[in-house]
Amino acid sequence: MSATTGVRPLLAATLHQDARAIAPWVVLISVLSASSILAFALVFPDPADRSALELALAGNPALSLVFGPVRDLATADGFNAWRAGQLGALFAGLMTILVVVRNSRAGEDSGQAELVASAVVGRPARLAVAVLLAVIASVALGVVCFVLTVAVGGGVAATAVLAASFTASGLVFAGVAAVTAQVGSDARSASSLAVGALAGLYVLRGYLDMSGAGERGQWWTPFGWGELAAPSVDDDPRPLLLSVVATLVLVAVAFALQSRRDFGHGLLAPRRGPERAGMTGSVWGLALSLHREALVGWMAGFAALGLLVGNLATTIDDVVADNPAMASIVAAGVVRDSDFTAAYVVTILQVIAIVASVLGVQVVLRICAEELDVRVDPLLAGSLRRRTYLASNALVAFVATGLAMLVAGVSLGLVASAREESLEFGDVVLQAVVTVPGVWVLVGIALLVVGAAPRVRAVAWLGVVATFALTLLGPTFRLPDWALDISPLRHVPRVVLPAADWSGLVGLLVLVAALTVAGFVGFRRRDLL
Repeated sequence: MSATTGVRPLLAATLHQDARAIAPWVVLISVLSASSILAFALVFPDPADRSALELALAGNPALSLVFGPVRDLATADGFNAWRAGQLGALFAGLMTILVVVRNSRAGEDSGQAELVASAVVGRPARLAVAVLLAVIASVALGVVCFVLTVAVGGGVAATAVLAASFTASGLVFAGVAAVTAQVGSDARSASSLAVGALAGLYVLRGYLDMSGAGERGQWWTPFGWGELAAPSVDDDPRPLLLSVVATLVLVAVAFALQSRRDFGHGLLAPRRGPERAGMTGSVWGLALSLHREALVGWMAGFAALGLLVGNLATTIDDVVADNPAMASIVAAGVVRDSDFTAAYVVTILQVIAIVASVLGVQVVLRICAEELDVRVDPLLAGSLRRRTYLASNALVAFVATGLAMLVAGVSLGLVASAREESLEFGDVVLQAVVTVPGVWVLVGIALLVVGAAPRVRAVAWLGVVATFALTLLGPTFRLPDWALDISPLRHVPRVVLPAADWSGLVGLLVLVAALTVAGFVGFRRRDLL
């Protein structure tokens, strides 16, 4: 039996089963690109509006950290490349990571892979199918994005390069996931390793962009290769060929590792459990134990993120000075350099808050995963009450997100205040602390969904996405105040800016309490999954 035996029928069956999971990602990223073309003509119809947009973006360089550098805001294609380029590549990488892990290691964890292996199927077939499925998804994304964006008015050449950058990102991180699927002790750890690599490379790209590394720094990450392709400016797809080379190397490494590991085990062996119950002897300790390793990784990541973005706070003056329009405004005394630095800190902490909410939602949704794996039923069959079980997980989610914001705020404040005279360490940390209730609102939404309607748990992630869009993109698109007010981060007082308004903080805390109570009431009344 050859190594490729069974690949074709297994691929057909897997594609049929996984198409519904892949389609929303393809549609989401394609709409992200197409909506940029449509929004540009509606929101910025004349040169004056576009100049005001460029001035606004120059006044808050933190947006470049998230979306990439601004190169061309005079055309719809240039705006699309800025707004959708890096985000689309990030989502494409996340899509293929989930596809590869779901169709490789997850099958081994659930036992489905043993049924497949019992048929006439070569050992490398399942990994080959997972990678091929990710390739199909990446190519489909590029094609759909190109067709939809050109249909609404996007330029052919610029759109083709932009769509190709999405496909290239998907391919690279499919290779990354193929490797981590062999390294991780289970599917969860394999996904965590791959997503950690994705997030780390994305942050590194932003840091290199803002630190003045220039074109040299763009060669260091897959996201930088998309920037080098420069849709709407140079339209040069050649840097994207590096993605193909990287993918081939990573996939080859993955197959080599697969041939050397035991079925159902990764190269990283799982940690042996303790001889005694210890902290897991109580439901509170059990909840913490379930998330302990992940929380350690998250906290280390938040500390590193705070150090990186804190170091970038010292470059704001240079960024403003390099922009003639902003330099003239500062020279006229309309605003001060310190105002730009403070705005940068507020925006960066909002971005960190959104990342922290991902951690909180992930912890809360673990409740549904435990129910689906029939691990909650034995606990509740005894004397353990539902509200106590839910409270143990909710406490981990609230404390973890609050601690994450504090860790990031302290590390950011230490670096930024040491190098920037206009920033006080205490103000930066206080700004991080008062942002916590905004994060807790998103955790509360997740609790409400898990407690009352777990079958629509995707709504919890929708809250995070909506907050991201309204907080970072809403002002750019000149949305009305009532729409911007939907974001909980809109009501966080800005301590580092003059005349902070504290009135919204009480409202956020009341909303958190209401969402949490509603979640507990729903969990007490509903059936387990």
